[in-house]
Amino acid sequence: MNIRFTFAATGLALLLAACAPGPDAAKQYEKKAAPASAGTIARMDPSVNELIPAGATIEKLAGGMGFTEGPLWMKAGYLLFSDVTGNKIWKWTPGSDKAESYLEKSGADECAPGSYCGSNGLSLDSAGRVLICQHGRGQIVAIDETGKQTVIVNKYQGKRLNSPNDMAWHSDGSLYFTDPPYGFPKQDDDPGKQLKFNGIYRREANGRLILVHQNMTRPNGLGFSPDYKTLYVANSDPKQKLWMKFAVNANGTLSDPKVFSDVTSETTEGLPDGLKLDKKGNIYATGPGGVWIFNPAGQVIGKIQPTEVPANVGWGDDGKTLYMTARTGLYRIKLAAEGM
Repeated sequence: MNIRFTFAATGLALLLAACAPGPDAAKQYEKKAAPASAGTIARMDPSVNELIPAGATIEKLAGGMGFTEGPLWMKAGYLLFSDVTGNKIWKWTPGSDKAESYLEKSGADECAPGSYCGSNGLSLDSAGRVLICQHGRGQIVAIDETGKQTVIVNKYQGKRLNSPNDMAWHSDGSLYFTDPPYGFPKQDDDPGKQLKFNGIYRREANGRLILVHQNMTRPNGLGFSPDYKTLYVANSDPKQKLWMKFAVNANGTLSDPKVFSDVTSETTEGLPDGLKLDKKGNIYATGPGGVWIFNPAGQVIGKIQPTEVPANVGWGDDGKTLYMTARTGLYRIKLAAEGM
C-alpha cells in the first residue's frame, strides 16, 4: 500500500512538472506595471476627491516643442495646440505618441529664435472655424476647413493690437480676449507697440470692439463662471502674480475688480497663465509649479503638477479630460469633473 502511494505521488509530481509553464511561458502571465505618472497630484482639501478620482495619473502625450500653449479639442477627435516660440500649431491624435504639424507660421511670417511671436490661444467659433491668437501679427484670425484665414480683429481705435493672447466666449455670443505685449521683442518698451496699455476686450457679435479693462499689467488666461456673471483673469507678471475676478454687467462691460488670489510670494517656477472652469464653478488655473484648483470661494483645494510647468489647460475627450500644455510637452489627466 505504501509502495503504491509512493508511485502515485511520484507520478502526480511528474505530471504537474510536465504541465507547469516554463520560464518563457511564465513571462506571458506577468502583470505589466502601470506606467509611472508624469507628475504628482496634491490633494489639499477632501473636496478635491470629487474632482480628481483615486488613482488618477498624469500622462505625457508628446514632447520636443518650444513653448506649448492653447490646447483646443476638436469634435473630430483630435487636439490642436500652439508652439509660441516654434511659430506652429500642432495636432495630436489619441493613440499617437507624437504630434504632427497642423499649421506653419501660425503667428508671424518670420520669428527670431526664442521670441514669442507664434500663435497662442485657440478657440472655435459658432461656424466651427478655428480662432487663432497671433502674437506676431497682433490679431485674431479664423481659419476654415480650406485653410482660408479671415481677420476677426486687429485694431482698437485705429491702432494695432499688441499680441492677443487668450480668448473666452460669453453666452451672448461675444468674444472676450486679453492683449499683453509678449509678441513684441521689447514688450512694453518696443517701438512697434502702439497702445500704451495691455487691455481686456469684448468683441460683440456685430463686430464692435469694446475695451473693458486696461489696468492689468499682463492680462493672460480668462474664463467665465457657469452663470457668466463673473470673469476670471490671470495676470502673468512676476511682480504681480495674481488672478483677478470681475463682475460682468448686463451690457457686457466689467466692474467691481477684485483680487481672487495673489501668489506673488510663491518662488516656484511659473506664473498665473491659462485657466478653465468646470460646470460647478471650480477654476483650474496654471500657476507656479502646476495647475492650481480653486473652488468658487477662492480656496485652493488641490494642485496637478506635471513634470514640466504648465502654461495652459483645455477640456477634451468626453469633457472630463484636462489637457495641459507645459513648456516643451503635452500632458493630460482624466478627471471626474466636467468642463464648461
